[in-house]
Amino acid sequence: MHSSHRLMPYLAALAGVGLLSLMDAFMKGAALAAGAYTATLLRALIGAAMIAPFWLAQGLRWPERKVLKLHLERGIISAFMALSFFYALTKLPLAEAIAISFVSPLIALYFARVLLGEEIRPQAIYASILGFIGTLVIVGGQIGREDMSRDLALGLASLMFSAFLYAYNFIVIRRQSQLAGPVEVATFHSGVGGLVLLLFAPLLWVTPDIDSVGSISIASALTVTGAMAIAWAYARAEAQALVPFEYSGFLWASIFGWLFFREAVTIPTIAGTLLIVIGCWIATRRTREPVIAP
Repeated sequence: MHSSHRLMPYLAALAGVGLLSLMDAFMKGAALAAGAYTATLLRALIGAAMIAPFWLAQGLRWPERKVLKLHLERGIISAFMALSFFYALTKLPLAEAIAISFVSPLIALYFARVLLGEEIRPQAIYASILGFIGTLVIVGGQIGREDMSRDLALGLASLMFSAFLYAYNFIVIRRQSQLAGPVEVATFHSGVGGLVLLLFAPLLWVTPDIDSVGSISIASALTVTGAMAIAWAYARAEAQALVPFEYSGFLWASIFGWLFFREAVTIPTIAGTLLIVIGCWIATRRTREPVIAP
């Protein structure tokens, strides 16, 4: 029983990544149809409208100043992180974009050391490197089939910018989820991000069609659910132990690609996935007891 409880944060993180990967698939279609800005803005606002009633039902207790500061910090970071990532999805294939973004966990490991004071265990480093090698194996079998065009360059630059923001986002999640519950975290994450993006509406807004609104609504629900799962996990395990589970995003993308579009699963994909799974297994070995949020 004790072992089962110890694994729950890792299972929650794995499920959260899967939900967010499915969200990426819906958002790519919406971003291509209505533009990355409109899709990102509506996702945040609809997500906030979905989760806010649950937060209000808990008693509408306004966060303390230090907690509110974290909510604002993550909301601002997430707004530009999401906008740049969904813009990259309009220029790059979904699976390749997710795989390239896996540089974020490697950066996050050292952010966790500097900003959280976490000791970087050798297992965490080995797991992350192994997972990253796995993504390189997968990407090596799929990317590089075209010359460097302007769109490809813009997509890669936008993706790398998003990756650095995502790495720092890991650290804020760790702090945030130890001081606030998953419902509050998800409410402010979507709400603050939406308000920040709303400032640019006069310049970037494009009115979407009904199909795009439907896809964005589904993506919003997936975002809220995935964010709550990840917040719950990060409140109960160290960031460096959970970071390698981000590599499962490519596995999820491969599954959704096959289910939705019948995209073939190649031998490099299978080989890379095995390395990713091994890395996740290494990350869960000899971890410290989970830190239970107050």
